[in-house]
Amino acid sequence: MKNPKYFKTQKGEISLPVFFPDATRAVLKTLDSEDIKSTKTPGILVNTYHLYRELGQRVIKKHGGIREFMSWDGGVISDSGGFQVMSIAGVIFRPSRHKKIIFTPEKSIHFQMMLKPDMVVTLDDFTEPKASYEKAKKTVERTVLWAKRSKEEFLRCCKKEGLTKKNRPYILAVVQGGNYLDLRKECTERLAEVGFDGFGYGGWPLTEEGEFNYDVARCIADNSPKNYFLFGLGIGKPEEIVGCVDLGFHIFDCVLPTRDARHKRLYVYNAKSIEKINIRKPKFYSYFTPDKEKYYHDNRAVSSACDCLLCTKYTRAYLAHLFRIEEPTAMRLATIHNLRFYSILMEKLRGEKKK
Repeated sequence: MKNPKYFKTQKGEISLPVFFPDATRAVLKTLDSEDIKSTKTPGILVNTYHLYRELGQRVIKKHGGIREFMSWDGGVISDSGGFQVMSIAGVIFRPSRHKKIIFTPEKSIHFQMMLKPDMVVTLDDFTEPKASYEKAKKTVERTVLWAKRSKEEFLRCCKKEGLTKKNRPYILAVVQGGNYLDLRKECTERLAEVGFDGFGYGGWPLTEEGEFNYDVARCIADNSPKNYFLFGLGIGKPEEIVGCVDLGFHIFDCVLPTRDARHKRLYVYNAKSIEKINIRKPKFYSYFTPDKEKYYHDNRAVSSACDCLLCTKYTRAYLAHLFRIEEPTAMRLATIHNLRFYSILMEKLRGEKKK
């Protein structure tokens, strides 16, 4: 495989690049699986830590995986839960006062395999944004060690389940090292020696000035094998996705479109139609926030460059009314719209690749 063009799933192939919204607990808030499908969103990302804590192995095993549990027939990526574990409670967490669980690389992979996703992610040691060089180096050492252990457990699970290279999930390792480019390069190269299907941009992706750190993204891309998937973990601003695709990244996930929708922040292309969208313009989109009285009388669609349920059936006035009376339907319609915005963005990026 050279410069992957497709992401293989149990249900077929997904063209790249692609955006998977975060269905952390096996749900995108306010939507059901049919709603997600209607936005032309081809896949979702679920979180191992939360599902392990809140569902456990018995429920997942009984349903035969997360896809069957939530009645979803698209792609699925299971995040390792590493960020949540390290940011919430460390490697040992307590779901209750009387229960203690040690979350290991092996346990993370074992549970992910029970979810039956199309890609599993190794447990990594998050490099804090202001970590010293020595501390960052230690996170790299632990990340590589955990990646090796994760790979070994992954191979054990595949052997036990009779999975071959053709029908097993992809396995992705996460690159750490903070803003230290030499550590990022070292981590990337050492993980490549272990052997994976792709790498994720791990850690905090912003500089101290709050700007996206393209230098780190470029470092990971330049030092990764050409046949690897590159995953922008948690990267979700539209312009940052475009920038990372230009560097060679293929997969993205983020809570931004769904979380923003629930807080009255809708993404709108600055174009009159889908055909007229130009993602290469400096400001190719803007935000629509239906919280002003003038919108209560606005009978236009939220966007003329969108074909989602909200934009084809309802007006700005109606959406503003729904938000004003705190009707949950408002969040559903806004979430559907934002997801369609992102699926259109990926369609435009894929269109550029074909030219």
